[in-house]
Amino acid sequence: MKKKVVAMMMAAVMACSLMACGSTNDAADTTANETEATDATEATDATEETDTAEATDATDTATDGKQYTIGISQFAEHGSLDNCREGFLQGLADAGIVEGENLTVIYDNAQADTGTASTIAENYVSQGVDMICGIATPSAMAAYNSCMNTDIPVIYTAVSDPVEAGLAKEDGTPAGNITGTSDALAINAQLEMIREMLPDAKTIGIIYTTSETNSVSTIESYKEAAPDYGFEIVETGINVVADVEMAAKDLAGKVDCITNLTDNTVVSALQTELAAAKDAGIPVFGSEVEQVKAGCVASMGLEYVELGKQTGAMAAKVLKGEAKASEMNFEVISEPSLYINTKAAADVNLTISDDMMGKAYQTFDEITVE
Repeated sequence: MKKKVVAMMMAAVMACSLMACGSTNDAADTTANETEATDATEATDATEETDTAEATDATDTATDGKQYTIGISQFAEHGSLDNCREGFLQGLADAGIVEGENLTVIYDNAQADTGTASTIAENYVSQGVDMICGIATPSAMAAYNSCMNTDIPVIYTAVSDPVEAGLAKEDGTPAGNITGTSDALAINAQLEMIREMLPDAKTIGIIYTTSETNSVSTIESYKEAAPDYGFEIVETGINVVADVEMAAKDLAGKVDCITNLTDNTVVSALQTELAAAKDAGIPVFGSEVEQVKAGCVASMGLEYVELGKQTGAMAAKVLKGEAKASEMNFEVISEPSLYINTKAAADVNLTISDDMMGKAYQTFDEITVE
């Protein structure tokens, strides 16, 4: 009996020992797991902090930690100029100057009014911005005039003829503390395209704003080049957007087709012009891709986001002190691209050859009006 009790006591002690060992192992495992989790969390936090710090350091390195303010004055509300602005900000961002981080943007639209463009530029000067970007000729000219007696650099884009506008000299050098990019039309390429699409056409109509310097100079270039392709140019001048409807209706009855310039006032009333041409059964050719999307038949035009990006890259160099606007020649995009809208062509019973379609950089089968 005594031996049995002793045996039972020894068994109980061993069981307790085993339970204690189990508890110790479980506790050790739990502690180890908690330690691993803590280490992992700390490692993640450290990595995130490092990544954030590295990203911040990269931006600071790209811009030396500076903060910038740019006033963007856009002359009118339409697709090509909107694309310029989008590209301009992309070009700056690619160079490390990012809106909302180290860049403050003040944006205004003149709604195709030259007086408003001047007021916008004067306001930017009074606010002491680091740079003004003028999108389209009237806004660029207004910015340049306002900044002439300051040290604020001006960058422009979508200016068809910087020399004629007084923003650059004949050799391409700046007229002052101003530079940028030109959207000069590929006139010969446009005329060649129209001739291929309309082999029997004799007259091309153009509506232009008499107060837009870029349009006046481009009209003269068209008149000079047109005879080489067997065309006569018939132009109609306007003063304001409200004039477009009457001008388009009158012109559409006199010509075989209409081609657009990068005329901000006319393009602002593009649908009015297109409606008049459609009623007359003649095609309208655009000067860039956004006009083709909106209902022009075709264009040998520029891609305005890319033009804006090119401008943004130039602006970044000036802001960083790597270059001076007063020492940078204006730049251009040399090669136009063919854009075709098959729906717009069908609306005026125009058949476009397979060969022509094969040359297109981009085609559209619907009309998009924004």
